[in-house]
Order: sequence, then structure tokens, then C-alpha cells
Amino acid sequence: MSEKPKLTYFDGRGRMESIRWLLAAAGIEFKETYLRTRDDLLKLIKDGCLLFDQVPLVEMDGLKLVQTKAILNYIAGKYNLHGKDLKERAQIDMCVEGTMDMMGMFLMYPFCPPDQKETQLASILEKATTRYLPVYEKVLKQHGQEFLVGNKFSLADVQLIEVILMLEEKKTDVLAQFPLLQAFKARICNIPTIKKFLQPGSPRKPPPDDAYVATVKKILNIC
Repeated sequence: MSEKPKLTYFDGRGRMESIRWLLAAAGIEFKETYLRTRDDLLKLIKDGCLLFDQVPLVEMDGLKLVQTKAILNYIAGKYNLHGKDLKERAQIDMCVEGTMDMMGMFLMYPFCPPDQKETQLASILEKATTRYLPVYEKVLKQHGQEFLVGNKFSLADVQLIEVILMLEEKKTDVLAQFPLLQAFKARICNIPTIKKFLQPGSPRKPPPDDAYVATVKKILNIC
């Protein structure tokens, strides 16, 4: 039996959360090591574990994987969640780029100054509902299938359900104008591995709070 993947990151969502989601969706158990101090990060760098001196880091199959997209693509390919051919993979990657654009906005939101948060959140929700979600609604309408690409569960679906739930944490009715995405959410959340990941006590992380932000800033030496 192969060893469980080992994830090294801060004790929070950040760039590792999509990796947690994907492993969970594939039904793969993993273990985690959390960075608590700057010395923890510097030791990884000194030991040559981080190709670009930054996390996330995933150790699996004898590899020390870094860079979020590379990690996601490796896991998706390994567990048959990246399409059946190059055409499907390109379609999946296009969908993923859109969801990662939205996640990127959420990634920076907790770190913006308090007096800018309301404006920043309004901008995120506006872009999500006018630029991104309509695209996914259109994709589902055009092919009339249950999943985004190839009528098969893939990385694209995992990323989309992750970002939908992130949006709903900030605006519960964010899908009000998107009936196909509402149905998509219900289907994906009922997939056994996803359903398990959404249960209390799973490795899924809560939204970042002030303590998480302070820890990340301390470790990364951000003023």
C-alpha cells in the first residue's frame, strides 16, 4: 500500500485548499504538516524541498511537488480527472482557469485593509455574477450534460463547486439567476466523496480569519 500524500502549508485554505478538494474528490486520504513559524519555512527552503522557495508542497509518489497548477494537474491526471484526451483536457483547463481567477480574488481578500474589504467583496461578487458564473451556466446549457466536460466528473467540476460554495459563504443567493448551476451544485454535492468532504470533521478548512492572516504574514515576513 502506497504512503499517503503529505501536504505542507499554513493551517488554512489559501492555495492548498483546491488540492485538498481534489484529493478528497478522488477518494484519496492525505496527511498534513502545518507551517507554524518562519523557521519552519526556512528549513524547507534550506533542505531543498521547495523549487521556488514557496508553498504549497505536496509529497507523493517520490516527488516533491510545488506550484498549485502543476500539483492539481498531476493529481487530476493520476486519478483520471483530467479528461479522456487532449481536447477534453484543454476544455477542462479553460474552465479551471476561470475558477482560479475567482479563487485568486478570494485569496487576497482577507489580506486587504479593513476599510477596503466592503468594496473588495462587492467587486468580487460583481465579477463572479456578471463575468464568470454566466459562462459556466452557458456551458451546461449548451451541452445539456451533468458535468462541465465530457459528461464525466473532472477537475473542472471540483474547482467549480469549491468556488460556488466560497461565493455562497459571502452571498447565500449568489446562484439565484443561475438555475443550471443550482442543479449542478446539488448533483456534485451528492457525489459520495464530495459529500464526505463537506461533513464536519473533514480536512476542509474554514474561511480565513484574522489569526490565519497574522500567521501567514509572520511566516512570510510581510509587514
